[in-house]
Amino acid sequence: MTARPLAIGPDLMPAIRETCIEAGAIALDLFRPGAQTAARTWSKSGGSPVTEADIGVDTFLRIRLSALLPDAAWLSEETADDELRLSRRFVWVVDPIDGTRAYMSGSPDWAVCVALLDAGRPVLGIVHAPASLATYTATLGAGAFRNADRILASEVASLQEARISGPKPMLDALARLEAFTAADKIPSLALRLARVADRTIDAGLVSPDARDWDIAAADLILSEAGGLLTAGDGAPAVYNRKQPVHGMLVASAGALSEPLLRAMQRVREAQPQRA
Repeated sequence: MTARPLAIGPDLMPAIRETCIEAGAIALDLFRPGAQTAARTWSKSGGSPVTEADIGVDTFLRIRLSALLPDAAWLSEETADDELRLSRRFVWVVDPIDGTRAYMSGSPDWAVCVALLDAGRPVLGIVHAPASLATYTATLGAGAFRNADRILASEVASLQEARISGPKPMLDALARLEAFTAADKIPSLALRLARVADRTIDAGLVSPDARDWDIAAADLILSEAGGLLTAGDGAPAVYNRKQPVHGMLVASAGALSEPLLRAMQRVREAQPQRA
């Protein structure tokens, strides 16, 4: 089917959602639950893995999304960066498979992620996790959904009650100062944020070096569910910069944000300073 160009309006989200579901089906064709993927794999510059499914999904999404909104620029993990995006109002931000290592090993915790930025702000976001049977969606000002159900982040306000997922070194450092429940690590950063949005967990920690494509769609989903994604100093994430790289990030239910940020500040202060 040939996609017709759409303006920003009520028809755009359904079209993007359907596109992401089709992209997920492409990835599922080479996914093997509980076993190594059937896809060809190799290492990118820097050592991170990539599969033929990543490339196939990326190509499919670029063709389909560019047809829906031809004026939008493109930023994707699997496409060479074009700084033209810095001068464009609209930018597609795409991770064809967020959680490639999980995908390769047969874990269901991977997702197809698509966000649309308007002047650097996410206004549409989809995190589609086909192996988990979950599609998270959000439109700015219209709430967040898991499949057809509206989602809201938890009302937990104390660390002692909180279930927190993240890299083990970050959780271990926090546990030396605060009591909380450590949840299993969620390898896809986008799903880690989305599962804060749907109350599976109450907070998620993200180590430095996340990229726009890892978090932009899930940031909007979390925000529309009443949660917050911030840097360690409490500042919101900023998108479509020349270097789309982020430092440490904290995702939480709204009421938990301040106590968790204070705790993470204490963690940083307790760490040995390099000479």
